[in-house]
Amino acid sequence: MPHSVSLINTIAAGLGLALLLGFLAARLRLPALVGYLLTGVIIGPFTPGFVADASIAAQLAEIGVMLLMFGVGLHFSLDDLLAVRKIALPGAVFQMAAATVLGGALATWWGWSLGGALVFGLALSVASTVVLLRALESLNLLDTFTGRIAVGWLVVEDLAMVLVLVLLPPLAGTLGGAAAADATPLWQTLGLTLLQVGGFVVLMLVVGRRVFPWILWQVARTGSRELFTLCVVAAAVSIAFASAALFGVSFALGAFFAGMVMRESEFSHRAAQESLPLRDAFAVLFFVSVGMLFDPAVLIERPLQVLGVVLVIVVGKSLAACALVLLLRYPLATALTVSASLAQIGEFSFILAGLGAGLGLLPPEGQSLLLAGALISIATNPLWFSLIAPLQKWLHAHSAFARGLELREDPLTELPTTTEARYLSRQVVLVGYGRVGRRIAAELAAHGIPFVVADQNRELVERLRVKGMAAVWGDAADPAVLIQAHIAHARLLVVATPESINVRQMVETARTLNPAIETVLRSHNEEEAVLLTREISAKVFLGEHELAQSMARHVIERALRPLDASMAQGASSAA
Repeated sequence: MPHSVSLINTIAAGLGLALLLGFLAARLRLPALVGYLLTGVIIGPFTPGFVADASIAAQLAEIGVMLLMFGVGLHFSLDDLLAVRKIALPGAVFQMAAATVLGGALATWWGWSLGGALVFGLALSVASTVVLLRALESLNLLDTFTGRIAVGWLVVEDLAMVLVLVLLPPLAGTLGGAAAADATPLWQTLGLTLLQVGGFVVLMLVVGRRVFPWILWQVARTGSRELFTLCVVAAAVSIAFASAALFGVSFALGAFFAGMVMRESEFSHRAAQESLPLRDAFAVLFFVSVGMLFDPAVLIERPLQVLGVVLVIVVGKSLAACALVLLLRYPLATALTVSASLAQIGEFSFILAGLGAGLGLLPPEGQSLLLAGALISIATNPLWFSLIAPLQKWLHAHSAFARGLELREDPLTELPTTTEARYLSRQVVLVGYGRVGRRIAAELAAHGIPFVVADQNRELVERLRVKGMAAVWGDAADPAVLIQAHIAHARLLVVATPESINVRQMVETARTLNPAIETVLRSHNEEEAVLLTREISAKVFLGEHELAQSMARHVIERALRPLDASMAQGASSAA
């Protein structure tokens, strides 16, 4: 037996205690991740009793980040990324700048140097990959347009932080810290970094999109499930490691692009399913590792400073993101969801804080404050998501300004006056024009059934208008959008988007305006489908259930059909 079993100890203690505390948290109607964070605090070095190996826990957590981002990439195409570039790029830049200014001003007020204030502000500006994705997945928002905005925003933040981590060492001397040993000119460092990142992206999108799906196909042909799972995990971890070692990008970003190129394979859905258990297990270890870094004493020694940090993360960042999303003319629901997604910090913040401390820029208390802010913001993040729907409803009821945001003059928020009469009465109102919505629209068009599309993607609605299709832009939970789609005279309301936060409000509004309307909904969760069927009496289609029924109907039809003459002759010859 080996004398050192710190890896086994860390995994056993981390997962075992996380199960217990996560279960207790769930029974108390708290997010399970609160239990995972408390697990880290208990087995960390700042509390008495058993102390797990923090360095091993951090590496295990990094694997979790890789697998999680790989899984997101499997569901996220390049087209999805480009579709949100007009909001994700300016949004991420503006929000990071606003958070950096707020955090830097706070640190300057405490008497820190310019370099320390800058590092501190930047560390507060970037959200956690794992927290964001877990929140979107739990609410079935990952495949929605709002979810794609949040993920695209995250990708831009990751790219920006790659540049920050590379440029900080040569700038340390100027900012009052320890100068970097390498005296390479700043412009040369920046140019080399941009060249490396650009080269990695081009390599993955041009070469990887052809090579990696082919490899997955070859492994799938062997018929071995374990080899297929090994291929998926090896691709996620190996590509992420190679991207960091050869091109200087983060593990998370490398794994994300690995998943994007693997999406070109017909086995991408199976790959996502095979890697799901590992992703969940290692994601738990990520939260445990965050908890291990936290020293509870900082809450007693610096309570006001901790409060200031939390306010910058939860309030400052959220307000900046919300303001920009609304400024870009997106619905209030989208603005609130994106704001809640970014109201936390995580892994990149810790990396930047460690680098800043090593360069003599960030004071020792800076890391403790960042960790306290991370722990509190991560633990409270599910609460902000749960408040989105009631807050939106309250704002619509009590704020003329909020109602005005939904009624802004925009040619895409109402159908043109030239719209044919057949789209204004007895039509189908189709909410969502994603993968499912496009197929439904194609079938409706093939049968000559008129329909009006309602979607939150402005660029998509513009393209549909160019093609001559009847489409309105906005959140269909807002009565104004359904009114513009002429829901009062519609035959059917079909909700093809997986976003479930405002479905009940959407259906209630539609039935208020048109009591006789039929509703058809989409769901990924069996429990949610049962609740929707029971509470709002709608026809709910559950993905796997409906697929099984359709396949069974086809099999039964073929099995009961009489043999063709040629098949019967072949059967008799064989006999």
